[in-house]
Amino acid sequence: MLQPADHSAPAAMGLSHALHKVNDLMPELPEVETVRRGLQPVMEGAKILKAEARRKDLRFPFQKDFTARLTGQTVTGLGRRAKYLMADLTSGDVLLMHLGMSGSFRVLKDAGSVVAPGEFHYPRSEDRTHDHVVFHMSSGAAVVFNDPRRFGYMKIIGRNELDDEPLLQGLGPEPLGNEFDADMLARACHNKKTSLKAALLDQRVVAGLGNIYVCEALYRAHLSPRRLAATLTGRKGETTDAARRLVEEIHAVLNQAIEAGGSSLRDHRQTSGELGYFQHSFQVYDREGDKCRTRRCGGTIRRFNQNGRSTFWCPKCQK
Repeated sequence: MLQPADHSAPAAMGLSHALHKVNDLMPELPEVETVRRGLQPVMEGAKILKAEARRKDLRFPFQKDFTARLTGQTVTGLGRRAKYLMADLTSGDVLLMHLGMSGSFRVLKDAGSVVAPGEFHYPRSEDRTHDHVVFHMSSGAAVVFNDPRRFGYMKIIGRNELDDEPLLQGLGPEPLGNEFDADMLARACHNKKTSLKAALLDQRVVAGLGNIYVCEALYRAHLSPRRLAATLTGRKGETTDAARRLVEEIHAVLNQAIEAGGSSLRDHRQTSGELGYFQHSFQVYDREGDKCRTRRCGGTIRRFNQNGRSTFWCPKCQK
């Protein structure tokens, strides 16, 4: 049932753990969805009166006609695919935006108020020298993208070219969409030799999940992160109760995090500027050494390094 044990680092916090936590700084689906909902009132239905790119690149160079293709266009819809924000424009183009590790948006309104969608676990940069992109909207707001580490990126793509866009190709179903259910997940994991946690982090299996919410969902479903992914199906390929339990907990933890306004990341904020408080509801993530909260368990939360990430789990009740 279980994979051979991963070689774990010592339990003591140290450089190794700090390096692995860097991998958890990428926004996950609830963080991006929180940002989308914060930007929607000032962007959707408004015209981009002026677009500014204050440097030539972020993670990737801006397209040469980046600001020209945006200026004068109305945002007809602001959506999300996995961890990407997608702004539909009247021109037929789509503006694809990724927050990277430290990217965040804030909204400057006419009255001088500041709204900042998607604040999470740690304070974000207040250094205005990292304000790299500004959209001046007809709604009277200026939408500012700040990114100290410049791991975020933006790209304009024709809507009829989305299916061929390399950044979007191969993405699995949305975990909160109708397509994602226990049968679908079981089929995707059938005969997989990888760990269950690695399968859930594979964006081709399900799009938008990251380390934090995978740890939480596995814990709540009482499934070991070391368990083989293939165990979500039975001997005849049928969907198991473990798969049903896991999908139910994935839905629950994501919906709770979105309702709370995101959770986790040191550089990501809500557009309201408030700290997302779902991190206070973490049952396992970043709780190494704490007592397990599962009733009658009595185990202790442990951490080990798995595929370059810190995995938090209870060895006693997660099987």
